[in-house]
Amino acid sequence: MNEKTIFITGASAGFGAACARIFSAQGNRLILTARRSDPLLTLQRELSGKTEVHVIPLDVRDRVAVKDAVESLPERFRDIDVLINNAGLALGLEPAHKVDLDDWETMVDTNIKGLMYCTRQILPGMVARNRGHIVNLGSVAGSWPYPGGNVYGGTKAFVEQFSLNLRCDLLGTRVRVTCIQPGMAETEFSKVRFKGNEKMASQVYSGTEALTAEDIAETIYWVINRPEHVNINTLELMSIDQAWSPFAVHRRK
Repeated sequence: MNEKTIFITGASAGFGAACARIFSAQGNRLILTARRSDPLLTLQRELSGKTEVHVIPLDVRDRVAVKDAVESLPERFRDIDVLINNAGLALGLEPAHKVDLDDWETMVDTNIKGLMYCTRQILPGMVARNRGHIVNLGSVAGSWPYPGGNVYGGTKAFVEQFSLNLRCDLLGTRVRVTCIQPGMAETEFSKVRFKGNEKMASQVYSGTEALTAEDIAETIYWVINRPEHVNINTLELMSIDQAWSPFAVHRRK
């Protein structure tokens, strides 16, 4: 993987930051994007001794901003080898008849539209060079429903199906596509879902050994480093304390 250029969305924390660390350790150039600029700059300072890091404060929901960000990349960063579409979120657990419609729109705009905008902007270059890999972060919520999962689960089902259809479109090229579907993972995810309520967020993981951001980053690293003729289509992983439902969770006393 040396001398590859990796574009990571949502890189300020969680899966994205963990991916930045594991790929930087192998000498890959990084393009890190996120809405929050301060954590990005902190991460850039952390990794700058290991590799070249270009940071872009970016809201993937902004179609024009995504286009401008990609088109204005420095020459050395323009040939993107790997796109990790990580930016995404869940908001609330209210039933559909009580949910805040703004929360639904935010999830659709980020998890679906943002992923589409980044893919559409970066994919043509991969096809032209006849190489590349797109990794989309889905979720077990795209396959296994639960109360309050409504639009979040729907957006992640889109991510899986979009990934599979991309592979069909790319048949005959050397561009690979993978959908990673994590289960319960302890990051800022639940804190964001509950809008900063740390007590509610901590209860999600209480008594469990949840997946970590590093677990997901190591999985992505493995997927990308398969031989070039091997495409991992989808990969679902869960903690040993979780089964086939977000609520089928073993909690230790």
